[in-house]
Parts: sequence; C-alpha cells; structure tokens
Amino acid sequence: MLKVQCLAPRRLVAEWTPHLEAAFDEAGITASLGTDFAPETVDYVIYAPGKGAADLSDYTRTKAVLGLWAGVESIIANDTLTQPYARMVDTGLTEGMVEWVTGHVLRHHLGLDQHISRTAPDWTHAAPPLARSRKVAVLGLGELGAACARALSALNFVVTGWSRSPKSIPGVACFHGAAGLDEVLTSAEILVLLLPSTPDTENTLNARTLALIPEGAVILNPGRGALIDDDALLAALDAGRIGHATLDTFRIEPLPEDHPYWSHPRVTVTPHIASETRPETASRVVARNIRRVEAGEPLLNEVDKRRGY
Repeated sequence: MLKVQCLAPRRLVAEWTPHLEAAFDEAGITASLGTDFAPETVDYVIYAPGKGAADLSDYTRTKAVLGLWAGVESIIANDTLTQPYARMVDTGLTEGMVEWVTGHVLRHHLGLDQHISRTAPDWTHAAPPLARSRKVAVLGLGELGAACARALSALNFVVTGWSRSPKSIPGVACFHGAAGLDEVLTSAEILVLLLPSTPDTENTLNARTLALIPEGAVILNPGRGALIDDDALLAALDAGRIGHATLDTFRIEPLPEDHPYWSHPRVTVTPHIASETRPETASRVVARNIRRVEAGEPLLNEVDKRRGY
C-alpha cells in the first residue's frame, strides 16, 4: 500500500481528504492518506504550504511532490525540495481563470462601470465597438494564458499573445522575445498578465513598458503580483496614461489595508479569486499523476526548477 502524506493546513486536509480518497478509488490506487507518517516511509507528498516552507529533506523515498496550487515560486525556492515537483493544472482551475478574464475583458470592453456606478440620470448614447475592433493582448501563453487567449479569440476579439519561447495558437497572433513583447504592448487596448513569477518576469510592467501601452488602456492582472512595478503603475494611473487596472494578485497578500490600490479610483481589487483549485476536480489530477509514476510514466506538469515554471 502506498503512503501519501498531506503537508497542508488542517482546514485544507479536512476539505480535500474525501475527494482524494474518492479519486484514488476511481483510479484503482491502493493508498493510505495521512498527515503524520514517518517521512522516510512516504511514497508521495501532497503539498499546499501554509505559513513557512515544509522541511522535505527527510522524505528520502518520496517519488514526487504533488502541488495543489498553480503558482510555484515560493515552493521551488524551498532548498529541501529535491524530489520531482508537479504543479496543479486542473480543468476547474482553468475554467475559473477563463471566466474571470473574459468577464473583466467584456466589462471593460463594454464600458459597464460607467452604468453600474451611475448616481445621476445620464442618457449619453455611446455604443461600444464590436469585439472584432478591440485589441486584447495576453502575456503568458502557458496552460492558463493559452486557454484565455482562445476564449477571447472565440468572442471575436483581436488577440495577440506573448511568451518567452515561440508558441502557436489558432486565432492568436503569437510573439516572443524582447522585441516581440514591445510589439505586443504597443497595440494592447486591454492587457492580460498571466506570466509565471520568475526573476526574468519580475516587473514586466515597469515605467518603460507601461509607456509603450496605448493611452487609456486597461490592465488585468490575475497572474502574479511581482509582474508589476506598483509605483510605476500608480504613476501611470495618476497621469491618466492607463485607464484602469483590475488586479487579483499582489506582492503581499492579503493586500495591506493602507495600500493605495484600495482607494484609487482607477483600480479594482479582487482578493485572489480569479482561479481557485477545486478539490473535486483537482483530486483526480493528483491521482492521475500517482498512477502515471507507478506505471513508469513521466509526471504531468512537472516544474523545471531552473526555469522557475
């Protein structure tokens, strides 16, 4: 019988356990799920760190560490993580991200805020353009970014995408490299950030790159807080260069109560809700990876620790 250790806050263990057990049964995996096995006896670790990193150095026979979150930056920084690590890529997580991104793109494209926040009569007749006239750019064309780009293209938006390495997505004009990034930014009326957080992507939006974006553009960041130089964005918002920023992720979470984003009239804050891991679907991903490793097959969504994603 396999021993599977859950390294996660107690609340999450209680929430996930019945779903994991059902997924193991469905996959034909005979396993004991626990939280206090001796580390040297554990075959797999299911990992969702709470406060502070777990010491994984004694998990000497562990075949893989299986993450419950899509983000990896704080996890792979753990020097005791020497086992293969798989991040969570789940249909529920992807669907949630697509819904958040398309919802806010449509909100800004249609100019809904002016109607929702109206406090006095105003019958100004100004119809929005059709989606086929609106240029939307997606930075980051991994699993989540590619799904969002395809969904926006299906709605007839003019979609461009950028990634560090070349990608090809039907209906999306794909660019890569430093020159490609500048080209994508210069036409982005709505910009969606879905890059991973790595040393290379930190402050992707800074004073220089923000100046390339068309005046009045909208920025959506459901990716990672470190992708944005906050001071540079606030300056661009104050100057009216950027029309609005809808932000879901931040360098410090929860976002401090005195942070200027909370009170800025051109900023919408959502509390890291764009893409939530759902136990009922994500548990099957965990089970699938265990079954693959036991069959001698490679892990799905294994993280390259050198590249940071």
